[in-house]
Amino acid sequence: MRRLIVRAREDLSVIVARDPSVRTRAEALLHPALPALWTHRLAHALYTRGHRQLARLLAYLARSVTGGIEIHPGARLGRRVFIDHGAAVVIGETAEVGDDVTIFHQVTLGSVGWWRDGRRAAGARRHPVVGDRVVLGTNAIVLGPVTVGDDALVGAGSLVLGDVPPGARVMAPLGEVTPRLSAADREEADELLRALATSGCW
Repeated sequence: MRRLIVRAREDLSVIVARDPSVRTRAEALLHPALPALWTHRLAHALYTRGHRQLARLLAYLARSVTGGIEIHPGARLGRRVFIDHGAAVVIGETAEVGDDVTIFHQVTLGSVGWWRDGRRAAGARRHPVVGDRVVLGTNAIVLGPVTVGDDALVGAGSLVLGDVPPGARVMAPLGEVTPRLSAADREEADELLRALATSGCW
């Protein structure tokens, strides 16, 4: 019981430390990720003791009340894991998440698909292992039995299909900004296109 209280206090303190919109532990009690994490601990304990059906039911209920945070009861989560916002986070059955990891919304720690996983040895890992102090940015997708090393940062919108060394940074390509043409420039470009079309050069 004492260990549960210590973990609960850690969870509340982490939310206050990493979410600037939350200022007190009392306010942290209303954070959307909290019921997902606390329910997962119970579901994982049941799952490892063979109560798979009940564990999955708890995971399903947690997903329903947390904006779609789906953590399989078989996944292993470390201490002080922080899920910011929480919407549409998916963590697969054989995933392992280390201590002090920050996960933003729409992150997927998934497998590559049944068509490949079906060929793996029975009991083989299908999901990622995420080290300690890793940050997984919004909409980061990490697939397969890969390892993300300690202190790595996987930026928003990144797709990871291979191992990430400790301390590395994975960044998705930035969006390209195309300036809008002024009315005069558009008219000039249209005249040029018409001239090319009528000259037979096109």
